[in-house]
Amino acid sequence: MISANWLIFVVALLVGIAIAYWLFARASRPAPRQHRPDVLDEGAAPAQRNQALLDDAPPAAQFTAPVHIDPPAMAGTMAGIGEVIAVAAQEEVDAVKPPPQTIAAEPEAGETAAEGDDLRKIKGLGPKMLTLLQSLGITRFEQIAAWTEADLDELDGKLGAFAGRPRRDSWVEQARLLASGDTGAYEGKFGKL
Repeated sequence: MISANWLIFVVALLVGIAIAYWLFARASRPAPRQHRPDVLDEGAAPAQRNQALLDDAPPAAQFTAPVHIDPPAMAGTMAGIGEVIAVAAQEEVDAVKPPPQTIAAEPEAGETAAEGDDLRKIKGLGPKMLTLLQSLGITRFEQIAAWTEADLDELDGKLGAFAGRPRRDSWVEQARLLASGDTGAYEGKFGKL
């Protein structure tokens, strides 16, 4: 019977779904509002209630301020001391020499060759790190190649934000290859110079 009348069953199912949707959609929709309240609908009562606040004097106006305030007795003798202290402090600051710079300025390319090796050949060693190492007295590949684990630990304490960089970038191994002059082995392991 279903196979002969399948078209009727499908149509009846679709009609049932449409009626159910219409019923449930209409029931879930809120009822339309007939009256929309407005601020002016409240009438004169709120305005009268707020008018009392406007008619009263503000609380600060209820107090009378004294006409003349006498300064304390010591004010006359102490009045210029602040200015004297400020001038003396400025003179002390001007007399003090600026502290020595902890990180030396970046050297010129010609200066690095005269003082030591070009440490910028080490991968991961930039200009800021170069000036920091030079301020610590490290200018040659042999110095870096001779570092031990204890030396690296001590150096990490001085590097601040760059701590851990010498181990991560294998500076000791790079410096050994560069100090020995074996550029082929260096380029094979760390890339082109």
